[in-house]
Amino acid sequence: MAVFMYFPMILAFYNNSLGGIEFLSAIIITHFASFIFIYLGDEKDRSRLGVREMFLLTTGVWVLASMFAALPFVLIEHISYSDAFFETMSGITTTGSTVLHGLDTMHQSILLWRSILQWLGGVGFIVMGVAILPFLNVGGMRLFQTESSDWSDKAESKTRRVAIDILLVYLLLTACCFVGYRLTGMHNFDALNHAMTTISTGGYSTSDSSMGNFSHGAHWNAIVFMFLGGLPFLLFIRAFNRHSFAPLVKDAQVLGFLKLVLVFASSLAVYLVLSGQFSIWDAVRLSLFNVISVITTTGFGLDDFLTWGDFSIVVFFGLLFAGACSGSTSGGIKIFRFQIAITLLKRQLMLLMHPHGIFPQKYNNRTVSDDILRSLIAFILAYMATITVSTLLLTLFGSSYMVALTASITAVSNVGPGLAPSIGPSGNFAHLPNISKWILSVGMLMGRLEILTVVVMFTRHFWRR
Repeated sequence: MAVFMYFPMILAFYNNSLGGIEFLSAIIITHFASFIFIYLGDEKDRSRLGVREMFLLTTGVWVLASMFAALPFVLIEHISYSDAFFETMSGITTTGSTVLHGLDTMHQSILLWRSILQWLGGVGFIVMGVAILPFLNVGGMRLFQTESSDWSDKAESKTRRVAIDILLVYLLLTACCFVGYRLTGMHNFDALNHAMTTISTGGYSTSDSSMGNFSHGAHWNAIVFMFLGGLPFLLFIRAFNRHSFAPLVKDAQVLGFLKLVLVFASSLAVYLVLSGQFSIWDAVRLSLFNVISVITTTGFGLDDFLTWGDFSIVVFFGLLFAGACSGSTSGGIKIFRFQIAITLLKRQLMLLMHPHGIFPQKYNNRTVSDDILRSLIAFILAYMATITVSTLLLTLFGSSYMVALTASITAVSNVGPGLAPSIGPSGNFAHLPNISKWILSVGMLMGRLEILTVVVMFTRHFWRR
């Protein structure tokens, strides 16, 4: 985190604007803490990480990174540490909820820092979702276990290779997105920031109007790269290695994701046209943009869909839960879990008609074992329980039921905007009390780390030797 702070610091000094000294102070503090940690660690007594250490390390990385990455917000914007931590956690978990306003006139150094946080969080989660969560069997992720999630000696080099390949694909897509934004009329700074927050499906913008401040061409560029950010990055690697799109177009999760986007976007577009709110082309552009923005948990704003009518609100309420593909930068429940749940329902219906029949359950030509199903069901229950508890706590501290409910869902799903006007596409979270921001910060962390990764550390057995 300290190394990446150098980029906004250099930008501030280059522009001769506020932020250079403040970032330098944050860099010194963060470097000092990191040197202490390195000194305390004994290189000679480094043992292999076990399951408990992996859970602790995974959560600890996100928490510690957010603690130090919040410093520039406090030093430059002079906001409370609660607001700064909320903004940072929202950034690094690629949620996109914000407490800041006046982005159009804000110092470029802090805008760049927000985008860097989301870009780092996006690639960090991809690597974690590919290499760590399948190994820990979190939420049915073992279904996607590969050599990269085998933490044995022989797989260590392959794990490193996969991480490097993911980073290269991530950089390539970011560069292509940047070029696309430049060709649609964005200035270099806006194009760079939006490229980082589009590929990471984060949603931070350099304008209070979000993507509404830019051209229609920029909207279509965002649609393409938000969709790409919601695809499994391992499939990109396979497609590049084979020089074929077959790994992408034949994957059940990708096809399910595409069908879901087309069904909801087309339904919404037809509704907008028939209700006389937009022309056909505007309805297609706006519905496709906002559906992909929500389902990939990007959270970019383009027009206020809360003003489109009750039908659109219900559509987006359902999409808040969905999420895109596993192994992507998106949050949410993920498409594969819904697909497995549907096949499980079909299997149960068949068993009702044929009690002694044998119906093996498969997904993407892989057998879905009972331990994967148990893990998936536990994840869904923990997911809903987290939203319920968060909603109850927010209402306890003064939020209305709609603000509390949709803020909890959007935090745990890492979407960004809620469905109440004050926290919707045209609002932000600044008006919430500090305690509510801490509750939502915990929700964002739990949603990003697939809930159970955090919950398991609060059990008695986790801490027993």
